[in-house]
Amino acid sequence: MLERIERLWTGGAWLEGPTWVPSLGALLFSDIPNNRVMAYDPASGAVAVHRSDAEFANGRTLDREGRVVQASHGRRAIEREDGGVLETLVGSWSGGRFNSPNDVVVASNGDVYFTDPPYGLHESGREGHPGMQDYDGCFVFRWDGDAATPVITDMVHPNGLAFSPDESLLYVADTGFFWVPDGPRHIRAYDTATWAGREFVQPSGIADGFRVDAAGLVWTSSSEAVQVFSPAGDALAAFPFPERVSNLCFGGPDGRDLYVTASTSLYRARLTPAG
Repeated sequence: MLERIERLWTGGAWLEGPTWVPSLGALLFSDIPNNRVMAYDPASGAVAVHRSDAEFANGRTLDREGRVVQASHGRRAIEREDGGVLETLVGSWSGGRFNSPNDVVVASNGDVYFTDPPYGLHESGREGHPGMQDYDGCFVFRWDGDAATPVITDMVHPNGLAFSPDESLLYVADTGFFWVPDGPRHIRAYDTATWAGREFVQPSGIADGFRVDAAGLVWTSSSEAVQVFSPAGDALAAFPFPERVSNLCFGGPDGRDLYVTASTSLYRARLTPAG
């Protein structure tokens, strides 16, 4: 499933949010504690600062027009970058601020879904601005272009998320064990028609960020590895990496690259052609 694995760049503090952006011909990823967004250009092999003073941006995705939509710990908001200009899409709910939006996906109808754990509010200031929660809980929200609505409210610390190919399921990682003794460390699957949820898998390591491919396979971070699960939750493969994996995405000029952010470094692996 994977061919060679290579390290493309190192020098970050905690890398996250890799997303291939066709309009740039580049991969964007976050270096959260260093408060910057980086860009990797496969044509030159260079990595440069795409945006400094990034307000601790974390996960990102593309909307239906190919624009970057990202989660900002520092601004406690969901943002969109259009032509190099950042704008806030949504930054409040029910009269208060979000905790620290962490990861984001966009549905085929344009609705934006995002997770809202409290990690950017930690007193260390490592991944955001120390602060207090404005609402009691950590939810998954949907923004329909007008208002934000909580759709999942039964998780401890929702983190990474991704749709199944037909969008009938929304997979969400819960990393509550980071802060809560004996807290959850699994991926749950939610029916998007009813929002009823169930445990999907509990990887052998830490499920943080993940992606779902066109065949419905779930590719997830799992401590010092990337694990692959079938839509039924069967473990299919595990690929070790030299560092703790935070997130991953598919992309590259021919669509056959798997980019992996792992602690301080950016890695790339080649996907084996189907058949």
